[in-house]
Amino acid sequence: MSIREIDVEQACVDRLYACLDDLRARVGDRLGRTLAQLGSGHQALVERETAAAEYAEQLARLNAVESGLCFGRLDLMDGQIHRIGRLGLRAENSGEPLLIDWRAPAARPFYVATGIVPEGVRRRRHLSTDGRRVVDLQDELLELTDHQEHGELTGEAALLAALNASRTGRMSDIVATIQGEQDRIIRADHRGVLVVQGGPGTGKTAVALHRAAYLLYTRRAQLAKQVVLIVGPNAAFLRYIDQVLPSLGETGVRLATIGELFPGVAAERAEPARTTEVKGRAAMARVIAAAVRDRQWVPGWEPEETLLVEYEGEVLRLARPVCAGAREAARSAGLTHNQARPIVEQRIVAALAEQYAELIGTDPLGGENLLDAGSLAAIRQELRASPGVRAALDRLWPRLTPQRLLTELFASPGRLATAAPQLSAVERQALLRAPGGGWSQADVPLLDEAAELLGPDEERRQARRADTERARQRRLAYAQEALDVAYGSRSVDLEDGEEAELLSAYDLVDADRLAERQQWRDPRTAAERAAADRAWAYGHLIVDEAQELSAMDWRMLMRRCPSRSMTLVGDVAQTGAPGGADSWAEALDPYLAGRWRLARLDVNYRTPAEIAAVAADVLAALDAGSAAPSAVRETGVRPWHAPEEALPRLVAQETAAVGEGSLAVIAPTADAATLAQLGLPALSVQRAKGLEFDSVIVLDPAGIVAESPRGLSDLYVALTRATQRLGVVHPGELPAPLRAERFDR
Repeated sequence: MSIREIDVEQACVDRLYACLDDLRARVGDRLGRTLAQLGSGHQALVERETAAAEYAEQLARLNAVESGLCFGRLDLMDGQIHRIGRLGLRAENSGEPLLIDWRAPAARPFYVATGIVPEGVRRRRHLSTDGRRVVDLQDELLELTDHQEHGELTGEAALLAALNASRTGRMSDIVATIQGEQDRIIRADHRGVLVVQGGPGTGKTAVALHRAAYLLYTRRAQLAKQVVLIVGPNAAFLRYIDQVLPSLGETGVRLATIGELFPGVAAERAEPARTTEVKGRAAMARVIAAAVRDRQWVPGWEPEETLLVEYEGEVLRLARPVCAGAREAARSAGLTHNQARPIVEQRIVAALAEQYAELIGTDPLGGENLLDAGSLAAIRQELRASPGVRAALDRLWPRLTPQRLLTELFASPGRLATAAPQLSAVERQALLRAPGGGWSQADVPLLDEAAELLGPDEERRQARRADTERARQRRLAYAQEALDVAYGSRSVDLEDGEEAELLSAYDLVDADRLAERQQWRDPRTAAERAAADRAWAYGHLIVDEAQELSAMDWRMLMRRCPSRSMTLVGDVAQTGAPGGADSWAEALDPYLAGRWRLARLDVNYRTPAEIAAVAADVLAALDAGSAAPSAVRETGVRPWHAPEEALPRLVAQETAAVGEGSLAVIAPTADAATLAQLGLPALSVQRAKGLEFDSVIVLDPAGIVAESPRGLSDLYVALTRATQRLGVVHPGELPAPLRAERFDR
């Protein structure tokens, strides 16, 4: 590297930032002019707000790529030079490409070119910047490195600098250091289900997020409307990754946990692992279906079981045959529970009207019914509104919400015994709970399953439709009045007394069209509308830590993405959830029948070799056939272990060692909660999943193993969160499978 070369690159970077500043200024000017526009009426306001939102989004994307705008350069063998950056820029006057978006096909050689397959590249240059200032360059001369192999790291100096940098508590993008194996996954065909299996530190999460950015670049028109959904394991993880896509210029994505996928429900209830495991089983779909059918009640055969209905001083009777016939008609209609209720209502009201007509309309002398068809119709109408009839219908075929169905199911041993005979008494006991107390994350897929079977409440839906129609009629009347006012002045008198016809509002628009223009337009973004709509069909689904999902979680997610355009990333060796997967086939084949493809990430970029060796011992105990990913670096700092009573001193020691970096104490769940209350940076394994820290202290590894049936997997996760330093603090002797020779005392 020479000062002259840095000066050359600095001049180019200055030009790029000038172009970016100019573009931002133009978009900002459009935004300002739009907000300043005057306009009367609702339509003008809506159009102004819509345009302003579009310009504001463009401006936010341009602002987000400020840091590291240009990070690479390709010198091609034909003499061309391509500069690679976070977005594409062209000269305003000539249209000359100044910066190539990292996702464009022309940028791909920056990530995959090698000495053996140079992709037409003579030199690859990595730029390191501080703000807008170029501070360093690293060059790779591909035409001179014929010994390179496909698996060799690209941009090794830049990569190692990024890996050795202190963690800030927020995930950074890897756009400048994407490796060839990662790039192939990022740019893979969007169609179908792609499973990315990778051990700790292989960059699974980063690859998934950059794949989201790539798909939005290549399929923006479709995905901007349909939305990309990214599902993470917990709220802490989502906070950790929430700046990655904005830094790549992408904002139209929804981030959520499983517990946030049922609108209106906050899944904050904690519950035992046994309960979570039972709720996650595929068998719970049959339990929910049986619980719905159980609410479609009919009386027994005995006379005393006949359902009595009081109406107008008379007692009407609903015997089993009538109720059973109504139930069968409703069930055979192929509708959801709530949608089928009108069928039951029609049958029951007709039977009751016939009874009542016989009681009041029969001629005592001739035995004939004296009521005509109009009178019978009036009786049916009055019966529908009768409180006694409504109560009978609610007993026979109640209107149900998912929340009501599950609340009453889990509160009743009898209902559970009827709906879940396949569960043991102990398992049903695990599901029992008193009403109230909120919902757990494991409840959300059950609520979703219930919503599919119950469907919307048709009576409430019809009421909403009626409200919508009344609002439309009000808009129509208002529009007609406006046109009438305009029509009243559509002619003028000329000097000679003749009347001249003028072009009026009636000639341009009728009342219906004017009313339509006055309709309210939803100001929310597509992602916001998707979050509020349980039935939204997402354009692409990305799941991180996918191995943690239960069978019921998968049922819900498959509904969210009927196109089956998915990217699922995880590591089955790290499965810790009670209902998680032991293999990808086990998790996916019930829904995809083998129609998914597997990609592997085998290089550990996060964990130094010294720490990776400790984790590999645990992986071998967990599954002797699994191969740990290969670490790309050493730090020269060996892990250490110490007795538990030294924890406070060791936390202070590690805090000093990492300086402004991050530290976490990963402990058994109860210990983590206690330490957090004392102000220590303590996390349970489940809360630490997917995160990384400069230094990690694993407290009581034997306790981590003991608290879960998947305890070795949890310990493996805990040991692989560190990027620089690892300590193990334990009571008694160092427990197996940790080997003392891997540690410094």
